[in-house]
Amino acid sequence: MNIFGIGLPEMALIMILALLIFGPKKLPEIGRSLGKAIRGFQEASKEFETEFKKEAERIEKVVNEPMKATLEPPTQKALASTPTEANPSDEAVTNAEIVEEKTS
Repeated sequence: MNIFGIGLPEMALIMILALLIFGPKKLPEIGRSLGKAIRGFQEASKEFETEFKKEAERIEKVVNEPMKATLEPPTQKALASTPTEANPSDEAVTNAEIVEEKTS
């Protein structure tokens, strides 16, 4: 029996020293609190492990998921009557011509 690299004779020596230092009345209380501490540590480590696995799975899912791209429909440009940047009054002339054509 080898726990943490400590054999049976070493364990017995540690138990005898603990009994001499703390006494027979305090030893069960110390054992209980030590057991609760170890149990709490185990629960915390399991919770950490599950959270770590969940996060790793989420990241793996995002990385392996194909990228989705959407294309915008092309905008239609007028070919005939577009005002030029050099002469902004072209727009007024074009609009006036359209109004004259519709009324006649």
